[in-house]
Amino acid sequence: MKEKVIIIGSGFGALGAAARLAARGYQVEIFEKRDKPGGRAYVYEQDGFKFDGGPTVITAPFMFDDIFAAAGRKREEYVEFAPLDPFYRIFDHTGRSFDYNDDEAFIDGQIREWNPADADGYSRFMESTRAIFQKGFVELADQPFLSVGDMLKVAPDLIRLQSHKSVYNYVAQFIDNEFLRRCFTFHPLLIGGNPFDSSSIYAMIHYLEREWGIHYVMGGTGALVHALVRLIEELGGRIHYNTEVAEIIVDNRRAKGIRLGDGTIYAADHVISNADVAWTYLNLIPGRARGLRNSDFRYNNLTRYSMSLVVIYFGTKKLYRHEGKLAHHNIILSERYRGLLADIFDKKVLPRDFSLYLHMPTLTDPSIAPDGHEGFYVLSPVPHLGAEVDWATAAKPYRDAIMQFLEDNYLPDLQANIVSEHMIDPVHFRDTLNSHMGAAFSIEPVLTQSAWFRPHNRSEDIDNLYFVGAGTHPGAGLPGVLSSSKIAEDLIVAASGLQTVVDNEHLALSY
Repeated sequence: MKEKVIIIGSGFGALGAAARLAARGYQVEIFEKRDKPGGRAYVYEQDGFKFDGGPTVITAPFMFDDIFAAAGRKREEYVEFAPLDPFYRIFDHTGRSFDYNDDEAFIDGQIREWNPADADGYSRFMESTRAIFQKGFVELADQPFLSVGDMLKVAPDLIRLQSHKSVYNYVAQFIDNEFLRRCFTFHPLLIGGNPFDSSSIYAMIHYLEREWGIHYVMGGTGALVHALVRLIEELGGRIHYNTEVAEIIVDNRRAKGIRLGDGTIYAADHVISNADVAWTYLNLIPGRARGLRNSDFRYNNLTRYSMSLVVIYFGTKKLYRHEGKLAHHNIILSERYRGLLADIFDKKVLPRDFSLYLHMPTLTDPSIAPDGHEGFYVLSPVPHLGAEVDWATAAKPYRDAIMQFLEDNYLPDLQANIVSEHMIDPVHFRDTLNSHMGAAFSIEPVLTQSAWFRPHNRSEDIDNLYFVGAGTHPGAGLPGVLSSSKIAEDLIVAASGLQTVVDNEHLALSY
């Protein structure tokens, strides 16, 4: 008889785990509270536009290939990836830009336009991050840290790699120009971290992008979500929509299944939560089933959470793609950097200025907007709901300031040409995405909340409860959540004593 796995939520961590386990012969059922799959990658469809909720930066595409290959399929038969060049266009506060890609000669030229002396420093920076990438991503990203012994084994390497330094301080050893320092240190923001606090281990993100490039999913990230859903259903998996889980039923250190909001109970041999880890422990698991490590006190008082986001999705009747100012991915940096991030992460106040990520997917894929129209989203980091910000009154002025800024500097006559718009703020992350404190990336990626210090992929309190997604090891970002799905697969297979034999035609299971 097949063992049954219930998965709460349908983000990429859930979809990756579901596909992998279904390919191994497990009976898999996903329960999703919203009307469509994807979690943070939900697609907003309105007025003929498709707006990806996020994420939009596809790195390490082989990790998706591996999921389809585990089922004897080819990813290319389900969805198309398009490489991007440049990876990003990064603007300083004056509008001057810096492009980077995976061409060493091109990047060297870009750096020399800003500070010729930093060209050599950048080469040394890249060489140093090779070791960080090898240890942090290749060797450790898909390995669970379930005991303090697991952490002690890698402690010497972490010390040798200067993991105690922040990303900014690490990069500053090699790069003198302040704007270039910002270009090579913004990456932790993509996973919810402050470059001035996040461990230098996260400097490997830049190396990872150089190693495998940055890609766009033709049809939008939602096309990748639906490709994985199709694969899961072909393998016999089932997804329930508009179905919110109210409780994980626990008895004698075992998750017996789930209870829905209407009282319906589904039994399971294993339960995986792709819901926010803190939210899961605080809302789905009775306190009597949890120890001190996963107590209310830990998640309410001791844990540091990532910043939140304001995201504005908008479509225009004017085409901007031929003006040549913007790339597919654009980073627009404020004149302030350290001070702006201190306001967001430390002081918990809403700054008057902002740094922005402006996504222009129709530059690569016009199909996601009506003919003759352009699709965008603009994202601004803001404090999580621990800040004293009333978003019921703050959202509209904040939105207006961002759109006026874009009109004045990047998209002429923008507001007169908007024909479709949707906006989310920290309240959305709390109430719709069930993210504790409205944190957009769950638990902040600092050294004291990484590896063994991060919530574990298998609960310490409940033997057959597993976690995937941004809040568990190794962390946020698509490579991180896909690694967590591989960890969950390995842990469940080990607990089942199941081995898999694969040939080109089918999967044969044996005990």
